[in-house]
Amino acid sequence: MLKPNDAWRWYFDNTSNSLMLDLGDDMVFRVAVNAKHLIPDAFSSSPFSVEDASLFQRLTEPLSNLSLSGPRQAELALNAVAAYRFHKPVLPKSWFFEPQQDTIATPEWGQIVELTSQTGDRAPFIIIENAGSASLCMLAREADFELSANKKMAFCGAIKVMNDRLSQPICQTNSQKGRFALVG
Repeated sequence: MLKPNDAWRWYFDNTSNSLMLDLGDDMVFRVAVNAKHLIPDAFSSSPFSVEDASLFQRLTEPLSNLSLSGPRQAELALNAVAAYRFHKPVLPKSWFFEPQQDTIATPEWGQIVELTSQTGDRAPFIIIENAGSASLCMLAREADFELSANKKMAFCGAIKVMNDRLSQPICQTNSQKGRFALVG
């Protein structure tokens, strides 16, 4: 996986109408979040912050549990960080998803949950942000996700859903596991 450094910079590229991350060494990453879903801060250049780097690193372990290649894990992690930092608040679109009986009380950043669409498609999603009763989630599967008969979501697509649609976490970040070892 990539190692963040203090030379990385977020900027908006008007030519491609996309948020970008300059990784140095002539490498540029194009963020999957549509320009219409970006907050105003995304249109100004800013450094890849210490918080951004921390969020990126926290995803390393849970993403390693998914059947994605290393480059795809890095792509997903960078898109998740970008969405956390720059995605506008949006309304939930829960009607695409089946309610779950055993749900998460308080979803947290980086948890990987499963969502099931009304069409029966199931896929892992990363929790980007919990807004109380709903969470912004990002598709963590390379294949398109079928929301309905005529609507699909692509890899790294973000959608907000009510928390009663989220399954129990598939994978957890280090901060959600026990912090103490039993000695003895």
